[in-house]
Amino acid sequence: MDRDELYYYMTGNSYAVVSGVNGQGRPESALVGIAITPALEIIFDTLKTTRKYANLRANPLCSFVIGWQDEQTLQYEGRAFIPDTTELECYRQIYFAAWPDAPARLGWADVVYFAVRPQWIRWSDYGVEPTAIREWSWP
Repeated sequence: MDRDELYYYMTGNSYAVVSGVNGQGRPESALVGIAITPALEIIFDTLKTTRKYANLRANPLCSFVIGWQDEQTLQYEGRAFIPDTTELECYRQIYFAAWPDAPARLGWADVVYFAVRPQWIRWSDYGVEPTAIREWSWP
């Protein structure tokens, strides 16, 4: 699997499970709707009242599991950030393309967008012999 195929796989999945840690060091996970940038960044929206928002603001390191169909899955570790005003519109447009209903949430008082830059990705296909596994790392 090359980088283009990795992007194709990621964009073929609308949902992921994001995991972080709370202030007591305990893991917490949530299902989120995702969009993917060409740089393999993950974008999702949430509310400032959620546990994931508080967790990612306190500790931006997080992980995702994307896909589980046909014995293929992707593990993703990265660093979350809230795009600044100069970046936000670009990220929103990518997210809105994946989620056409998302612009309706712009009026919500507490909606916020996170982007996550990859640090490590592992794609696995357990449906083939031998098992196919490919990893990528970023500093």
